[in-house]
Amino acid sequence: MKTTQTWSSSRLQQDITVVRWGTFGKPVLVFPSAGGDANEIERNGLVDACSGLLAEGKVKLYSVDSVAGQAMISKSAPVGHRMWLLSQFQECVRREVVPAIHADLGGQAIDVITTGASIGAFNAVAVLCRYPDVFAAAIGMSGTYRIERFYDEAWSEDLFFSAPLQFVPGLDGPQLDQLRQRQVLLASGEGAFEDIGETWRMAAALGAQGVPNRVDNWGPQWEHDWHTWRQMLPQYLDELTRS
Repeated sequence: MKTTQTWSSSRLQQDITVVRWGTFGKPVLVFPSAGGDANEIERNGLVDACSGLLAEGKVKLYSVDSVAGQAMISKSAPVGHRMWLLSQFQECVRREVVPAIHADLGGQAIDVITTGASIGAFNAVAVLCRYPDVFAAAIGMSGTYRIERFYDEAWSEDLFFSAPLQFVPGLDGPQLDQLRQRQVLLASGEGAFEDIGETWRMAAALGAQGVPNRVDNWGPQWEHDWHTWRQMLPQYLDELTRS
């Protein structure tokens, strides 16, 4: 069962779309790749790859337009605006998308699993670390976590508080306490266009703060592409929904 919802976000100053697949199960927010829209994961077979979990009622999949990622890749606006948009996108996910998911669940405030590949993995890990009050776990597949290069190596508070490699090392207090109760699964191949070093850097930053995480190296036969992520995602969702 598929539904689509679009609204005008005051935070993003533009429309945003959320798509849902499934009827019952644990809510899973799947971020698209950098330039993707909410339907990208269906076009590339990720929804079909999870069809067994959807049919069994173990998960409900949600996806959202990659508004900040589209601006990041196109560089169609000044760098300061693009960094602002990244922070606003994460705020939109927390303040608008998550409540929409909870409303779709009949008003149940169930913690959401986040996941994504490449820049989608960055977004999945970032929102978990920034908002551990509403997210249960993150699955980062073939993650690209050092995103400063997409912003011409510029810096701003917007970028700092959006990028976990920057803000996680300084976390303390209740946010860190809550994050330490969450789980991060980080998977990467070593084939074409993969950089598992990014995954290890993210894991090191989390581990230094006592945040539970695991790195799975899938080896050189797995490339930075959708066929890899179609294998990864159902395996990790099955693991998390069994625990």
